[in-house]
Amino acid sequence: MSQFMQWIDDRFPATKVWNEHLAQYYAPKNFNFWYFFGSLALLVLVNQILTGIWLTMNYTPTGEGAYASVEFIMRDVEWGWLLRYMHGVGASAFFVVVYMHMFRGLLYGSFRKPRELVWIFGMIIFVLLMAEGFMGYLLPWGNMSYWGAQVIINLFSAVPVVGEDLAVWIRGDFIISGATLNRFFALHVVALPMALLLMVFLHIVALHKVGSNNPDGVDIKKLKDGNGIPKDGIAFHPYYTVKDIVAVGVFLFLFCWIIFFAPEMGGYFFEPPNFTPADPLKTPEHIAPVWYFTPYYSVLKAVPNQGLGVIAMAASLVILFFLPWLDRSPVLSIRYKSSIYTWALMLFVVAFFILGYLGMKAPSEGRTLVARICTIYYFAFFVGMPWWSRWGKTKPVPTRVNYK
Repeated sequence: MSQFMQWIDDRFPATKVWNEHLAQYYAPKNFNFWYFFGSLALLVLVNQILTGIWLTMNYTPTGEGAYASVEFIMRDVEWGWLLRYMHGVGASAFFVVVYMHMFRGLLYGSFRKPRELVWIFGMIIFVLLMAEGFMGYLLPWGNMSYWGAQVIINLFSAVPVVGEDLAVWIRGDFIISGATLNRFFALHVVALPMALLLMVFLHIVALHKVGSNNPDGVDIKKLKDGNGIPKDGIAFHPYYTVKDIVAVGVFLFLFCWIIFFAPEMGGYFFEPPNFTPADPLKTPEHIAPVWYFTPYYSVLKAVPNQGLGVIAMAASLVILFFLPWLDRSPVLSIRYKSSIYTWALMLFVVAFFILGYLGMKAPSEGRTLVARICTIYYFAFFVGMPWWSRWGKTKPVPTRVNYK
């Protein structure tokens, strides 16, 4: 085996890559629950790719055959129903773990210097994931898929000057049709997965270049022993790979419970109108995107002018890219920041959940008012961060990680 590995290493740096990114990559020894979600996101990505490959073998990307092929997968393909539910539930699971992963960054300042590029790569992954989810949402060719795509794509027509042409270019037709479905299928199964894999690779390489953050926000590279090993670090393998296996086991238990007992999740993962074929003449009672888009959809609906609403919705994503330069707190972790940051972050989470809930509901005067208040706070949280993040009294940061 050693001779075989030497033969490999002479031609490909397999051992070097293994050591740099696993066996000799030293991570802080005080990782907690929040640090599971990066590994879980990678697990769900693998699930989506593998189940997606098997689904494409029986899927027909045409307006006439798409819905029937999904029904064929569910009813006649051996274990097709399981693959479809693994993929559909996996899409929601992906966003759950990614949102939790991003929230951990807000908790412990994982986007701050020197990890700005890690955060930017992660945000690009998030945007690509949203595009992947949106295009995949059309593929079942159900009635909600059809009308949801109709509403979202029509938003691009609000762009000044080029809006109408842009909407036609995205659809590939003057209406949502088989041409739209075919191009969305190509992007969903080829272009976007390739871009996602590339960005995940860059995200991990950038992370391992600067090192992982920790709940204390302490740089473990500053204190090393005589061998150059961080005193507060432990090798990622086998210590954190074993811990991640435990997290994977718990995650798979919950994931399988949803697949076998509640795959529709009360209509949040699979909406009832999507169990009927797309019908251009029959509009669903209330058109809303799937749950992981609804916070941004609420921002859109909260602005009276459609053109400004599209700008606000885009800005709600773009502003996240600038987070490393908006937080001016003298410390990284919420453990040592002032209580002002804690309360501001708690209110932000509440506002985000409210926006997500309102995005799934039919608009009313009261709901629109609440959505506007939450939208204002959403932007105020980030726009005012350079000032309010410096307010209040911070706690002294230890020189070594606080491990218990």
